[in-house]
Amino acid sequence: MMKKYVAELIGTAVLVIMGCGTAMLVGCDAEMGGGYILTALAFGLVIVGMAYSIGNVSGCHINPAVSLGVLVSGRMTMKDFVGYVIAQCLGALAGAGVLAAIFTTGSVEDMTGGFGSNGLDGVSGSAAAGLIVEMVLTFIFVLTILGVTDEKAKHGSFAGLVIGFTLTLVHILGIGLTGTSVNPARSFGPAVVAAINGNTDPIACLWVFIAGPFVGAALAAVAYKALTSEKQASKEAEAE
Repeated sequence: MMKKYVAELIGTAVLVIMGCGTAMLVGCDAEMGGGYILTALAFGLVIVGMAYSIGNVSGCHINPAVSLGVLVSGRMTMKDFVGYVIAQCLGALAGAGVLAAIFTTGSVEDMTGGFGSNGLDGVSGSAAAGLIVEMVLTFIFVLTILGVTDEKAKHGSFAGLVIGFTLTLVHILGIGLTGTSVNPARSFGPAVVAAINGNTDPIACLWVFIAGPFVGAALAAVAYKALTSEKQASKEAEAE
């Protein structure tokens, strides 16, 4: 069981290092375009890589919102859920710590000032708008995951690619609005490390990037169960 938690810790750390690190290095200005797309691709490609490396160990959630969706769907226990979330948050802290070591002790300047943390600048500081953005994007992301990983689905080895491309997709819209979280751990780690380094702005709005993804994930799980319940019931009836 511990191997699952270690895998989640490693995977989340890699997500923060590569995704947030890319955002720090190239910037996320929508007007410039290049850095914006590179950041979206970085997050998506990390998911692809991790899905095919630790996916067979832990399922490669590397995201508390995904774990919540899986829990609500009845695919994991509460004990595992708690263990996964703790491991993911520790991994995010470790990943952000690596970024701090690179960007504060090296010659590379932190272009964002927050180690790739999320913010509300793109929605004019509106917490309500930020919540809506994160709920909608997480709903889309988690709904896709639940569908593509359903044991009745026939996606096989393509699941990792579908999930990675979907994360890239939600980033393309969300980066200019909230920086795209859809992942409480990914927001938690950089915000805490930024606060330790003197920038407390990300901590002030961190609750948005915890509540929004969790609500979106729960809604996605409920919606997926509702959409597939009739189909499942008919199959059981036929079997009888």
